[in-house]
Amino acid sequence: MIKTLNNLDATILLWINSFHTPFLDQFMSLISGKWIWVPMYVVVFMVLYMRIGLKPKLLVVLSTIGIALFFSDFVCAEFIRPIFNRPRPSQMGSGINHLVHIVNNYRGGDYGFPSCHATNSFMLATMVTLLFRNKALSIFLFFWAIAMCYSRAYLGVHYPGDLLAGALWGSGVSIALYALVNRFCTLTEVKGAKHTRYISIAGMATFVLLLVVAAVRICQGA
Repeated sequence: MIKTLNNLDATILLWINSFHTPFLDQFMSLISGKWIWVPMYVVVFMVLYMRIGLKPKLLVVLSTIGIALFFSDFVCAEFIRPIFNRPRPSQMGSGINHLVHIVNNYRGGDYGFPSCHATNSFMLATMVTLLFRNKALSIFLFFWAIAMCYSRAYLGVHYPGDLLAGALWGSGVSIALYALVNRFCTLTEVKGAKHTRYISIAGMATFVLLLVVAAVRICQGA
């Protein structure tokens, strides 16, 4: 059973990884970057501040997000991955590394189950969805999280199973922590916050910027 699932995982990964072009190589590499999305994270903080103000509840909300990040990122990388020790498809131990298209010589670390990129992006998408309860914002954030996951498979550094496990772990952390904290401090007061569209605008602007940068890189390399 496990062998069958691993073979299916590898087959889907190689299928996604096969649709590579010079432009997509650059674009997916940029999407996968962590720091490029900092402006969107800052806007999330700004919207929370505009809704809550400098009150103790703002500290509670930010602490909740921070603790969720700790469990999604640190626990994933330092505790869960060492248990499974599953090599990334781009690494020699995977057995398929010679079939994987590598972009910019990027192979990631040794192990990739679960994916911290998937964990963190779905943690944030789920937590912000629970806080703001805004349909349009939720659709954008989960689109962003899925795009982040797709970029990791495209780059050949994560199997779909790594990404699915990461998405479930990140979403689960947010749901559990939100429910726990909300029992003692009503986080749902953030619901209906104004200016939530600024988060989507910041995210979409980043996507457009990445498209432009990818195109410029291709032109410069031509």
